[in-house]
Amino acid sequence: MGDPADTDWLALRPVEPTPAQCCGSGCSPCIYDIYQAELELWEKAKDRGDPQLLSRTKVENPSVLLSSEAFQEFRILSVKQETEDTNLYRFELPPGASLRLNLGQHLVLRGKVNGLDIQRAYTPISSIDSKGYFDILIKIYEHGLMSQYIKCWREGHSASWRGPFGGFSYKPNKFGELLMLCSGTGMAPMIPILTSVTDNEDDETFITLVTCFRTFKNIYIKSFLQEQARFWNVRIFYVFSQEQSLENLPMSYKKSSKIGRINSTFLEMVLSTCRKKPYTLICGSTSFTEDMIHMGNELGLKNDSIFSF
Repeated sequence: MGDPADTDWLALRPVEPTPAQCCGSGCSPCIYDIYQAELELWEKAKDRGDPQLLSRTKVENPSVLLSSEAFQEFRILSVKQETEDTNLYRFELPPGASLRLNLGQHLVLRGKVNGLDIQRAYTPISSIDSKGYFDILIKIYEHGLMSQYIKCWREGHSASWRGPFGGFSYKPNKFGELLMLCSGTGMAPMIPILTSVTDNEDDETFITLVTCFRTFKNIYIKSFLQEQARFWNVRIFYVFSQEQSLENLPMSYKKSSKIGRINSTFLEMVLSTCRKKPYTLICGSTSFTEDMIHMGNELGLKNDSIFSF
């Protein structure tokens, strides 16, 4: 028989994450980094025979609502359906409190489905200055693991988040023009950047947003985008992969829309009408990002003027 003490220590040993638990977004610290740190602490505690080392606590700053290492629970204030498969979730913060995110930063959500712990990355679309709440736009995939967890969310439920991670370094008037190329919910990191420009009357950066959807009905946050398009320095182009005809669209969308996908001809037209030399932001699937970078390079965009989320 083994030593009972060894059995006790094995019970305290941290469990190595599975691939499904990694959100795949290059977070720092990643769950594997956290596991490695916990494992080293466990080994140290075991060598010293002191399990109290494992219960060490950090001095927490009560004004900090997020941690990159530990998950924090936030209550869902509302669930608003944006399209047939995408919802806008509003989460509660203490009165007057903000997440204090930098532009384009994302959070990691933890969920559990059929006993499996999974994690995915999502970018809040609310303004970085929003107080008392933050908004997350999430597409529900029929066979998505995390989607099985999220689709059960209702007002009053809670969800666990950690972060923030990533981000886009930006200062007002840093670039003459920002060209945003995005597909579906890849629009999420673009929204806080867009609003940071239009909310600041001293920021005269031009914005050209090119966003891709299956059809007109699949456009998220329509009223918000229409409001943004009224600003003198904002242009928005819509690309619909499954729309049958532009004639079916409202008049205000016809001149700014294209059927199909972003191709070299269309992107060349957009670039030629940019009012200043653009810095390009890209967000979408891996294949979308690769296509946009390749296309942009062929049209003269340098990699040092391209940022992908």
